Amino acid sequence: MPNSQKEKVVSVIGPTAVGKTELSLQIAKRFNGEIISGDSMQVYKGMDIGTAKIKPSEMQGVPHHLLNLKDPWESFSAAEYQKIVREKIKEVHSRGHLPILVGGTGLYIQSVLYDYQFSDAPADFSFRERMEEKVRSGGAMNLYNQLKTIDPDAANKIHPNNHRRVIRALEIFHCTGKTMTEFQKKQQNIPLYQDILIGLTMDRETLYQRIDHRVDLMIEEGLVQEVRDLMKKGLSREHQSMKAIGYKEIADYLEKRIPYEEALILLKKNSRHYAKRQLTWFRNKMDAEWFDLTDEREHWKKIAEILDFIAGKLELKSNN
Repeated sequence: MPNSQKEKVVSVIGPTAVGKTELSLQIAKRFNGEIISGDSMQVYKGMDIGTAKIKPSEMQGVPHHLLNLKDPWESFSAAEYQKIVREKIKEVHSRGHLPILVGGTGLYIQSVLYDYQFSDAPADFSFRERMEEKVRSGGAMNLYNQLKTIDPDAANKIHPNNHRRVIRALEIFHCTGKTMTEFQKKQQNIPLYQDILIGLTMDRETLYQRIDHRVDLMIEEGLVQEVRDLMKKGLSREHQSMKAIGYKEIADYLEKRIPYEEALILLKKNSRHYAKRQLTWFRNKMDAEWFDLTDEREHWKKIAEILDFIAGKLELKSNN
């Protein structure tokens, strides 16, 4: 398909707490847009505070999509996200509006924007069941160590407690003899949309201060009670949703595995490490136009610069 016939999409990527939500609202208001969440955990109902999900009162009349789709005990995959969001992009365009894809879950966003084929990786459900049984019987770390031996690059990107992804990486190797890293390198970076990709960054010290402040606000807003309520519904560390940063640390405190103060320290540290991984991933995998939001005094000037950049790109793409 010629580039001029492809649907337009604006994407905003960057690490946690950098300011993606605020910018996306400004973009939506200026360009008649609708926002599609690119966060793997905001799809879950009842997980609002720990995922920094935008409140209805903060949406400023802008439609938001891919929020509260799933119950927290349900699983959710990048392949499922890809399918739903591509349909949502068509739907937003059918209303004459601009889709704005916003978030920090890199693989999810990449899978939508590019010709990313999940179905190419075969599955072996009996193998998967055997691996899941090993996890249930206490062998999760053995599986992770096995992955480190087979595919150290994948192991470095997957948290040891993310059993589902560890098993999937082992399953791909079991089925194909190729590592997940080798498999992903074969994926083609062919853009499916006329995408304007905006990357947000800032000085690391400033970003880390914002992350720490955000965690403090989450605690004030009731994160501990939110996690307690989820656990009362039967959610545990075995569920995909409870592996999210913010939930697993508080769950460990509520289960008396660690003291409260240690849970907060861990939550802040894990959030900072995640932000660092996000930036590395986006810079290596996605060709964004990067804007630095470090200087608070220049904040609105920088927002205006980004909006003008998008306006120029939209006009250029319309004339192509």
